Order: sequence, then structure tokens, then C-alpha cells
Amino acid sequence: MIGGTGFRAVFAVPEFRVLWSAAVLSTVGDQLARVALSVLVFQRTGSAAWTALTYALTMLPALVSGVLLSGLADRYPRRTVMVVADVVRAALLAVMAVPGVPLPLVAALLVVAQLAESPFAAAQGALLPTVLGDRYEAGQSVHLITHQAGLLLGFVGGGVVVAWLGTSGALLADAVTFALSALLLRFGLRHRPAPPFVPAARVRIRAGAALVWRDKRLRMLVGLGWLALFTVVPEGLAAPFSAEVAAGAAGVGLVLAADPAGMVLGTVLLRFLPASARVRALGLLAVATALPLVGYLLAPNLVGAVALLAVSGVFSAYQVTAGATFVRLVPDEQRGQALGFARSGLVAAQGIGVAGGGLLATATG
Repeated sequence: MIGGTGFRAVFAVPEFRVLWSAAVLSTVGDQLARVALSVLVFQRTGSAAWTALTYALTMLPALVSGVLLSGLADRYPRRTVMVVADVVRAALLAVMAVPGVPLPLVAALLVVAQLAESPFAAAQGALLPTVLGDRYEAGQSVHLITHQAGLLLGFVGGGVVVAWLGTSGALLADAVTFALSALLLRFGLRHRPAPPFVPAARVRIRAGAALVWRDKRLRMLVGLGWLALFTVVPEGLAAPFSAEVAAGAAGVGLVLAADPAGMVLGTVLLRFLPASARVRALGLLAVATALPLVGYLLAPNLVGAVALLAVSGVFSAYQVTAGATFVRLVPDEQRGQALGFARSGLVAAQGIGVAGGGLLATATG
């Protein structure tokens, strides 16, 4: 679609271009850091479990921050929340990039850095409908395609960058992307006051969770999103799998990039279906996302694994429709908290899946 609510129309909005550019920077940088951390931990420990657990640390803190911190997007100006979160992450990643930092300290800094992700994502998600209006679903599709393309670029290039700059250099590059993102958001978005609805923190937490769970439609959409618990497992095992098939650091990047590549294709293909058909297909697509992973029972080589993950990624594009439908159903004054609750559950579920997969791989191969 390229009409008034299509892809071209959303890029005609200056503030959307700012949000889009900042998202590209931070997404690519984050994936460089993920590849660097996976390689670093596996090189030092040789353990699939520790590698997967470290990867899970990029997700599990959302279980806390999503509940306790995402409400900041409804309490303070959303631009301010995003800028502060980016500055905090830039500073922490810069410390992690110092050569020779012990792994326990790296893990601790990683957890703190990830705590800032939920309020940033909640503020960004709550601001996007305000910026785009009736162009929101097209903008959400562009945003997801961009996110997946950023994952693809970051993961594919991550192995090369780590080999070239080393793990410290890749972490420093991530810090720079967050700093640039903060500058773009600060000077490219206009100031908007905080939403008028500002209850106490404890009330916000209860209200956000209650809003989702008392509405059958919201419960269903959140549940479909949290099915990623199963499909994210291969990401946490990318480094040990790549070592097993003798593919090296470049193989780690290819394994991590396969699912985002498929999701980009799936998102584009879904745009050819009417909106009502996309909504009706949500359950079927969610189940189909996990089916290709059964092929791992055949012990595929690198090419086979990448193909399986790419097919899974095509079906996982249902998340675009699920996310856009969720946002439309939530009142603006509670959108930040509701999005934070849903996203934190999704990311925490992925972290649990990755950690469990690592432990299972250590026990069974």
C-alpha cells in the first residue's frame, strides 16, 4: 500500500522519520552487542548454558522493568523518557566496552541497561499513534519491518564486526548508537506534556495488568505474542550451534539473522491481505511459527537451520497485526502501561525460553 495510509504516507511525517532513524541506530547497535556477548561468553566458558543464560539477560530484566518502570511513559513526557533511557544505556555500554571487564560485572551492567528498555519501548509505542493518527497501522508495519531489518543487518554484520573490532569494539559501537539515538529524539521530536492521567505507581501497575486481563480480546492478543517463548530458543543457542557445525562467528550472525529476514518478508506479504483477514489468521499463523523448528530433530547443517528459522520468521509476522490491534483497543491515557505490561511479558517469556533451552542443550545436546 502506498496511498494516504500506506508506507509512503508515514514517511511524509517528519516526527515519524525521527523515530524511525533512532530505531534503526539502536536496533543495529543492540544486535552487534548481542553477537559480541554471545561470542565473548562462549569463548571464555565453552558452555552452551552460560551462553544462553547471558543472552537471556538481554530479555529477563523486562519482567521487572515492564511492570515497575513502563508506567513512566504515562507519567512523564514521552520524549523525555526515551532520551533518558538512551543516555543511560549509552553510558552503561561504554563501561562494558572497557577491555578486561570481568564477566560478572558485564552481566550486572547488562541487566541494569536492559531495565531501561521497557520504559523506552512503552514511550515509543504510546507516542507512535499520536504522531501518525490514522496512518498508525502502516507506520507499525514500517516500524516492525525496520526493526527486523535492523536485526538482520546487526546480526549478519555482527560476526564480521566482532572479528574486526573485537568484542569491546562492538560494545562501544552499541554505546555510540544509543547516544546518537538520544540526540535525534531530543532535537527531532516536539515536546508534549505528560498524559493527564497520573495515578500512584502501585495503582498504575494494577490498572495496566487489570486492563489487559479483563478484556478477552487483549488477553488473546497478549497470549499470542507470548508464544515467542518457544520460537526464540535457537537465538540463545546460536553460538554453540555455530561451533558445533564449524561455522565460527559468521555462523552466529547468520543463525541470528534468519528469523528477522523471514519476518521482514512475512510482514510485506501480509500487507496484501485485507485487515479483517489478517486478524482472522492470527491464531493459525502463531501456531505455524513454531512448526518449522521441529525440523531441528533432523540435525540440520548451517544452511538447513537458517532455512528453518527463516520460514518460522515468515509466519511470525502475525505480531504486526496483533500489536496494531492491541494498541487500537487500549485508551491513550493507559497506553504506555498496557504496552509496557504486554511487551515486558513477551520479552520475559523469550528470556525464560532461551535460558531453558540453554539448560536443556547442556543436558541433552
